[in-house]
Amino acid sequence: MSSSSAALDTSPLEAARRQNALALLLLLCTAFAFALRFVFSSELMNQVVAYTTEAGAFYEKLHFGTYAVLLLLPLALFGRPFILQGDEIGKFRALVRYSALLLVLVLFMFFTGRAGSSVLLIDTYLVAGAAGLVMLAQNPSARRLLGDVTLGLLILSAVIGIVEAVTQHRIMPYNAVELVFRPVGLSDHPLALGATCATAVGFVALTRWKVWIRVAAIAVLFIGAAASGARMALLVTVIEIFALILLVPWPRLTPRHQRQAKLAVLLVTLGGGAVLTAVMLAAGLLSRFTSTLFDENFFVRVSIYDVFNYVSWQQVMFGMDGTELVRIVQQKLHMPTIESAQVVLVLLFGLPVALLFAWLVIAMLWRMLRHAAPAAWIGVGATLAAALSNNTLSSKTPIVMMMIVLVLAYNSNGIKLAPASSSPRP
Repeated sequence: MSSSSAALDTSPLEAARRQNALALLLLLCTAFAFALRFVFSSELMNQVVAYTTEAGAFYEKLHFGTYAVLLLLPLALFGRPFILQGDEIGKFRALVRYSALLLVLVLFMFFTGRAGSSVLLIDTYLVAGAAGLVMLAQNPSARRLLGDVTLGLLILSAVIGIVEAVTQHRIMPYNAVELVFRPVGLSDHPLALGATCATAVGFVALTRWKVWIRVAAIAVLFIGAAASGARMALLVTVIEIFALILLVPWPRLTPRHQRQAKLAVLLVTLGGGAVLTAVMLAAGLLSRFTSTLFDENFFVRVSIYDVFNYVSWQQVMFGMDGTELVRIVQQKLHMPTIESAQVVLVLLFGLPVALLFAWLVIAMLWRMLRHAAPAAWIGVGATLAAALSNNTLSSKTPIVMMMIVLVLAYNSNGIKLAPASSSPRP
């Protein structure tokens, strides 16, 4: 009798231990999958498979991190029970709807002979929805830890970029030929390094790190954006920092004390920024910023719209082959790349499909940001502003996935719980 009672007493404890072990295993696997997608660059992928080259099979065009996240998704959703509360239920439904519609779009592109476009959708956008679902399948503390890991990787990338700029030697492989040396950190391109630095600044403000650590991290990210040579990203980062100071509320202070404190911090930031800018100028990190923004690179981004003079209205409405688009840009416009996500998406997908796709992404981001803290809105806005100035959003980059992970990691700050009568979702 006593032995059966002991078995009944220990079974709930064993079940709890099993659930905790599964939760820890899921957290570790998720951190590995996210890190693999965020820091294993395209150049590293090309050393293993034909990731960005014209040769190679379809399965080689997807990132290892994308495979890891997509394989992890069913384990996260069905491997153990999880509870969603309040607005998390709506976010979960929005991500399922986004992923399902995007999967339909992927299949449409694939079966209409545009496999390259379908790869872009999977590697940049579908994996972001999967990552969001994996995040929601974990408890708030695990999500926050994954956000901290993501920010740690972005800060590390900025540090590596600064070291590369100072030493004029890249740590990660990078085969593109450029007129001026620009670091890449752990990213695929100098512009991507600048964009990820801008992304991280807003979310660092949402961490629970000590104040001096957050200030130091933002300073490192600011220097990393400058070192990358991404002028738009640096401009956005500067505006982002001032927006964080002026627009984010400080709830522990009265309105009058809040205004006084913000004014003091603003003055200190202006003084510190001036000193830091002088140091970076002396170190040569701002060499690309000594001239006007309206230089050759700016006009390349404007002149790319001349490509519409060389395509038919059928291609504009129904899309065209990516190889043909690159040929027109290189032979007719004499440009090596297409520095415009808008042009690429319209001409690859066709205008109606491109508009549908844009609506899917914007609606999903808007839903993820519901009840989010102001700093999260600032971080996402800064990311989009930096990314839309080039072809980041039309390349196989993890920046959309980073935004989703970071928004969901720190969204518990402003989440509104439903009444107690609401049924939790397993």
